Formats: sequence, structure tokens, C-alpha cells
Amino acid sequence: MAVHFVIMGCGRVGATLAQSLEQQGHDVAVIDRDRASFRRLGPDFEGRRVTGVGFDRDTLVRAGIQTAFAFAAVSSGDNSNILAARVARETYGVANVVARIYDPGRAELYQRLGIPTVGTVRWTADRMLRRLMPHGAVPQHTDPSGRVVLAEVAADPAWIGTTIRTMEEHIGARVAYIMRLGQGKIPGAHTVYQDSDILNVLCTSDELARVERALETAPRE
Repeated sequence: MAVHFVIMGCGRVGATLAQSLEQQGHDVAVIDRDRASFRRLGPDFEGRRVTGVGFDRDTLVRAGIQTAFAFAAVSSGDNSNILAARVARETYGVANVVARIYDPGRAELYQRLGIPTVGTVRWTADRMLRRLMPHGAVPQHTDPSGRVVLAEVAADPAWIGTTIRTMEEHIGARVAYIMRLGQGKIPGAHTVYQDSDILNVLCTSDELARVERALETAPRE
């Protein structure tokens, strides 16, 4: 079902997001105060290009905020993004709202206030750190505060034949799902870890290194 999206900010993130949504068959309006920024959308973009300030009500109305399914504030300014997100949610009742925030402290604050944010600095730093560390976990998802991570973690072959529940008790973390023969599977109480299974573990980011170390060694008897 096609729905209407409003995006504030036509930088690389905003333009990519708008193009992706349109390719999926949705109606998209993009807001930016700099008319020249719309060139990033390319000549084939059929959505609305609205020049103006993203938290200005008249600008939002021209972008169709009254019928928007979702609103994304991805400009280069934290204050503008949060203000626009609050206007979209509190004034126009848009349920699905997200704001990009560069300052990690602000991202955490607004998250606690109920405004979904994507803290790009913390998120990027976390992913870079995991790639640089000697352990082999590959983050699949990190929450906006950077504190909770879902990561693909390798396990020593000695774990084969052990139930997932036993593994969880040993590592002190939850196995959110496993990939088995190319298919995702949510483990049950008696699911057994098999050869070639890929574990996806849910834990706090500061515990991930410990979880990796626990899984890369043979289980204690």
C-alpha cells in the first residue's frame, strides 16, 4: 500500500531516503531551504520538492504533512531536526517520526522524551569500533543511544550440540535468532546449536566483547 512520506533535509541521506521510498511506490515530499540541494534527487524523482524551513507550519502543509504516514528530519542541524520532529508529531499527529541527531548526549535525551532519534556519530563510531577490534562480531543493529546491539557472533565448534538456552546461561546474553541454512529461526527452549548455524546475540555494547570471548572458547563442563 502506497503512503505519503515527508522528509526534511535533502543532503545525501535525505535524497537517498527519498529515492528509496519512491522506488518502493510511495509518495514523497522533500523539504530543504536550499533549492539547489534538490539536484541530489536526480531528474527522475517525481515527488514534491518544497523549498522552506522544515519546522515552519506553512512549509509542512505544502509538503502534505496532514496526510503523512511518516516524517523524517535528516538535515544537518540537531536543533532543527528535533524542532521539526516535535511539530510533526505534536501539531499534526504524525505517529511515525524520526530525527537524525549528531550529538550523542542529545540523542539519548530526546529518546527518553519519546522522540525517536538516530544518533549518527555514536552509531558510526560503534560500527567502526567493532570492525577495528580483534574479536569478530559483526553488528546488525544498534539502538539510537548506542547502548544495545544485535550482533552476529562466531562460536567455537565445541558448542555444537549445546542447547541455545545453555549458551545463553553461559554467556549471560540472549540469542535473538540464528541463521540456519539461509533461513532465520527464533530459538526455542530446546533448540540445539548446529554446525554452520550463525548466532545473532542481543546484549549491551559494553558487554559484547565479553560475550564474544565466552563464545569463542569451549564451554565449561
